[in-house]
Amino acid sequence: MSKIEAAYDPKGYEEEIWELWKKNKIFDSKPSADKEPYTILMPPPNVTSKLHMGHGLGYSIQDLLIRWKRMLGFNTCWLPGTDHAGIATQMMVEKSLEEKGSSRAQLGRESFLKACKEWKDENGSLILEQFKKMGFSCDWDKTAYTMDPALSAAVRHVFVDLFNQGLIYRGERLVNWDPELQTAISDDELENKEIQGKLWFFRYSIIGTEEQIPIATTRPETMLGDTAVAVNPEDERFKHLIGKEVILPFSKRKIPIIEDSYVKGEFGTGAVKITPAHDPNDFQIGKRHNLAFINIFDEQAKCNKNTPANFQGLDRFEARKRVIKELKALELFDEEKNYKHSVPHSERSKAIIEPRLSKQWYVNMKAMAAEAAECARSGEISFYPKAWKKTYLYWLDNIQDWCISRQLWWGHRIPIWYCNSCNKAFTGIEDPEKCDTCDSSRLVQDKDVLDTWFSSWLWPLSPFGWPQTQENLNYYYPTNALITGAEIIFLWVARMVMVGKKYLGQVPFKDIYF
Repeated sequence: MSKIEAAYDPKGYEEEIWELWKKNKIFDSKPSADKEPYTILMPPPNVTSKLHMGHGLGYSIQDLLIRWKRMLGFNTCWLPGTDHAGIATQMMVEKSLEEKGSSRAQLGRESFLKACKEWKDENGSLILEQFKKMGFSCDWDKTAYTMDPALSAAVRHVFVDLFNQGLIYRGERLVNWDPELQTAISDDELENKEIQGKLWFFRYSIIGTEEQIPIATTRPETMLGDTAVAVNPEDERFKHLIGKEVILPFSKRKIPIIEDSYVKGEFGTGAVKITPAHDPNDFQIGKRHNLAFINIFDEQAKCNKNTPANFQGLDRFEARKRVIKELKALELFDEEKNYKHSVPHSERSKAIIEPRLSKQWYVNMKAMAAEAAECARSGEISFYPKAWKKTYLYWLDNIQDWCISRQLWWGHRIPIWYCNSCNKAFTGIEDPEKCDTCDSSRLVQDKDVLDTWFSSWLWPLSPFGWPQTQENLNYYYPTNALITGAEIIFLWVARMVMVGKKYLGQVPFKDIYF
């Protein structure tokens, strides 16, 4: 501006300064043998995001560190980018289609993915443009996106490598099922909310006797999938019933009364209905006692063909009402009591989660987790505040295998193909034209996509060209500091440490500030 105006107009000055910075490329960074690098990875915001106070705080701290190190003469690289946000993006597009009277099913997969890409192209750069308006001094020419071709190639490389090592496998497990989004989600994507619910009391009749065993539950609809009743072996009230069978109302199935020390005599009636396909604790009891696993709900949490005919098609909460009504008609219902308890909800859709038996793809995490834990114990990585080290270690020391499949369409499609001739499942860096065992071309690709975090855990590697090129990676890796929110310490931070150690033998960053 040629002169100082009487009234200060920040917009004019800021745009002029920004254009000056951009024209002179003062934020750009290139590998240099003469300068020491200082690198920060921007935690990639979702393409669905708009700037909020959390972004403003976290990224301002990153900008402060980068500008400080730049003034000290370091070759600074603050790498920006966005995440494709599988669930969030699909939700936004499906909502848009619904408003137009259409749906994902009506469009079909190919047209739906096209709609997602169009939505991303139109809206996905909004938050990065907002960052530029704030003057963040990122190396904007290095902006990356988790579904860029090079980053997608890294995803395929890691999947194939882990699969070939036997660390990726398919298994039938109990998952957190979101009936609104109709996909599995991880424990870390849940919100446990305390609600005012009910505890319902009723009885099962014991075969060959006049006795009945009392039951209490917060989810009476799941009785349609019961395969046992469990009591504590030390509970004198029920010892004489262990080994007997009860008749399950409505279905007339016979199920055993078993003993298991998990059951606590002080809860409810002291006798617990066991539904292994719809409760995490019951799942473990079912495995210990070799019980049947009966899945009674479809993807929308409606009663399926494994339930009696008059329940089929009912939503789970409608089924609950009918179960109670019919128990009363059979004179097996006793009472209901108010009962406050914690219920998991989906962080995205806000729906109540339904534990559900499902075939999914998993990563065996034990070895990688042990190495990532040792990085914290040895001081190879440091946490600020230090208290987060305990949280990090607790999760890694008690880690479960990672469910990486999602029943979505938007994202990196799982690179597994099934041969309809020999039934083999296999993978590959390139899409196959025929089965590598029987040469059949009757191949079908897995319908699911990978958990969004499967591409995000490669963020220290893939934006620098790994595994195709190494020049930038050799210079900028490991990065220096990670500034992020503590809520993704498991979803993202720990997994980046794992993948960095596994593929490069070094942690991706030294200092982690929450």
